[in-house]
Formats: sequence, structure tokens, C-alpha cells
Amino acid sequence: MSIVRAPQDRRSDIRNIAIIAHVDHGKTTLVDAVLRQTHVHRKIDDMGERIMDSMDQERERGITIRAKNASVIYNGVKINIVDTPGHADFGGEVERTLRMVDGVLILVDAKEGPMPQTTFVLRKALALGHKAIVVINKIDRPDAVIDDVVNRTFDLFVHLGATDEQLDFPIVYTSAIKGIATLDVNKPGTDIQPLLNTVLEKIPAPAISVDAPLQILVLALVQDPYKGKMGIGKIQSGSIARRQSVMVLGKDGAQIPGKVSDLAVYSGLERADMEQAAAGEIVAVAGLDDVSIGDTIADADRPVALPRVSIDEPTVQMTFSVNNSPFAGREGKFLTSRHLRERLFKELETNVSLRVNETDSADRFLVAGRGELHLSVLIEQMRRKSWSRTRN
Repeated sequence: MSIVRAPQDRRSDIRNIAIIAHVDHGKTTLVDAVLRQTHVHRKIDDMGERIMDSMDQERERGITIRAKNASVIYNGVKINIVDTPGHADFGGEVERTLRMVDGVLILVDAKEGPMPQTTFVLRKALALGHKAIVVINKIDRPDAVIDDVVNRTFDLFVHLGATDEQLDFPIVYTSAIKGIATLDVNKPGTDIQPLLNTVLEKIPAPAISVDAPLQILVLALVQDPYKGKMGIGKIQSGSIARRQSVMVLGKDGAQIPGKVSDLAVYSGLERADMEQAAAGEIVAVAGLDDVSIGDTIADADRPVALPRVSIDEPTVQMTFSVNNSPFAGREGKFLTSRHLRERLFKELETNVSLRVNETDSADRFLVAGRGELHLSVLIEQMRRKSWSRTRN
């Protein structure tokens, strides 16, 4: 079925950005400063550091593992923020969430400069045509070499094939830990406003087709204790409302009819229920039990699929097996091969970089991930849920 597209417009009251960086370059600390200074929550000052690192392992390891959504209101414009992981092992999170935004903030340490993960995430962002704002962070470091870092960052853009427009990137200098930003490194800032002003000025508003059929590419899943599975994505065209009939377009041309039971947008650090949302907004949709990452939520009468997300393949493989040691069964409550299989295949719903294959033994499974850290996080999650298993 062919659809004649309505002319695209821009929704000026929204900006959708992702914050990307190499691990430990201060990305999550910068997000903290933005959230605090926009007073995103009345108890924001009591929430400590790394506010968006909600997983126990994230706080313990000091890294971001799963991409998270939040939003702030600044000068009457809603800025949807996606805080992405900074370690290459969780690059699958970055690859898909970049499809949800219209521009990126790329953080670079004022001493270390561009690092391997900087190259990885920037390559993905540039390939999608995103406009980037370069944020040189930690400018208060005594060993900072700011001019050299700016030159190396520009060289990286060139090396990755950035267009002339992408090469004309704005630069903001920050000290995330102090919550300050400036456009002139020789004139210290007093707050984070110069960064937010640059976002409004340089990051394009989302392109929308209001009169075209509904299309949402599902790029994340969350499990709500009251609403069940919720698919998250940006409305590319049309609009969506509670109790609306839709069509879920899955792999291999599958079409699954459904009805939206609940609809939410991101408001601060939480999801806020909505009756209706229009193109350009990032939404969470409940009621579609069969929805998966990469599916399109489309108009029920005129369903048109968006291109599915392509994720780089895993690089490390391990064998997960049921505990067969003499002490098997003495601890843990999920002990059988059925339990192990259910847990691993459940992980595939949200962990898109993971691969799980069955073997000739019902007690063993081959699990492949993007790196040792990627798999170790899964193992630790399972251990904390009272699993008893062996692996090699």
C-alpha cells in the first residue's frame, strides 16, 4: 500500500536530544546539573548524585548501563533528554536510542579528549544525520588542554565523514560538577543556561507530518507494575490517543491489531499519563502485549512500517548452564533449565545486543554479548534474583 506523505513541518515546542560520551567523561553529572537547575522535581536537591542511574549496578559500578528518558522545560520548550551508556559493551542501547532523537550533545573530557567510545557513538550519530553540540567538560581540570581537545574533536568529525553542516558544530565549555557552562572558555559561566540556550538554538525541532498516518518506531520497552509492558518511541507522524485501535507491525511483515490502554509522556523524571499525543513527542504506549523493540506502532487502517533498527553483532560468547555441582539446590529459587531458559529469553525483549541460542542439551545455552562487561552485568542481575547456575 502506498501513502502520499503530507508535507513535513517542525514542532517548535519540543527538542529531542541524546547525551553521548566515553565512560567517565561526566555525562551523567552534566544531566544532574540540568535537572537540578531546571527544578525538574521539588525534591531534586535530596536525590544525591547520578540521579538517572537508577539501577543498583549503575550506582555501584559508576557507569550507565541502560538508556533513560527524562524531560525538562526551559523557556517554554520541552527538552526530552536520553541519557545513554558510555561503555562500548552497552553500545546497543546507544544505537537504538539515537533513532529517538533529533540531535546530540557529545561530551569530551578537557584532558583526555576523544576516546574509543567517543568515536563509536559519534559515528552512529553522524550516520543518522544528527546535528551535534560538542561539550568540552571538566574545563576546571588543572591539566586541561582545551585547544588541543577541540582540534582533535574536529579531526574526529572529519575522519568520520561529517558533512559540512555537521562540521560547523557549536562548542560549549562546562564544568558539570560545578553546574556551569560558558560559550567562551576565558569567561567562566555561572550556571548551565548557556548549554540549554545552545540546545534550543542549534538542535533542530522534530520534523513531523501531522496529517500522515500514525507511525511510532518502538526503541525501548519498560515494564510498568500497573500498566504492563510499555513500548517507547518518538511519534514520527500522526497522533495517538488512549483507547485508539492501532496495528503493530513486527518482523517478516507480521501485523498484529491492538488497542492503546494507556499513554504517557516524560515529564521530569517520571511518566505522566496523557489522553493524546502528537507527532514529535516521545511516548510510552501500553496495552500492546506483543510489541517488541524494532516494531512499528501504526495506524490501524493505513499501516506503514518504519525501517527496523540495525544493531551491531555480539563479540563474546559464554555457556550458561544449570548448576550440576554437589551443592546444587542448596541456595537460590530458580534452579531448573526451564527457569534458566525463561529468564534468558525474557532478557532478549529489552537487551537487543544479546543473542541466546539453545544447544543439544536442554540444560545449556549459548549466550553472546557485546563484551565481558555486558555479560557480567546480566550474570550479576541473575545472581541478585536468587539464581543458581554455572557458566563458563
